[in-house]
Amino acid sequence: MIRVLFCCHGNICRSPMAEFVFKDMVAKAGLSRSFEIASAATSREEIGNPVHPGTRKILEPLGISCRGKYAVQATKSDYAHYDYLIGMDSWNIRNMLRIFGSDPEHKVYKLLEFADRPDDVADPWYTGNFDVTYRDVLEGCEGLLKHIQKERGLSVNRQF
Repeated sequence: MIRVLFCCHGNICRSPMAEFVFKDMVAKAGLSRSFEIASAATSREEIGNPVHPGTRKILEPLGISCRGKYAVQATKSDYAHYDYLIGMDSWNIRNMLRIFGSDPEHKVYKLLEFADRPDDVADPWYTGNFDVTYRDVLEGCEGLLKHIQKERGLSVNRQF
């Protein structure tokens, strides 16, 4: 089982978008049984709140549901549980390392590192532009899946 945790500040915009886009991508590749995919916040501000309407508005026309998802906070024990801990921006990475204590196994990454650009995923909380965030998330998730497939020797049943 390959375990992936996406993190952002509140777990209502970017990280749930990445969680559900990646789940959809993994399912289309015929690899769902090989993955556990989740998302969490680095802060406590939004704990218990549903996914932001802007994220839902992007995902629903794509046939991707995020119903039943409520913000949760990342914990120190997540470091031992997950194989890949993916932050959306540099600030998230700093907070993730604070929560986890350190990264001795080199499991913490910024999502767009997998798109061969170390940029931050655009934060729609500030920009209001969920389309740009989706493009960043899609590009990063595609790169992440390719990276995991290569690293783990997974074959794809279908193209994502």
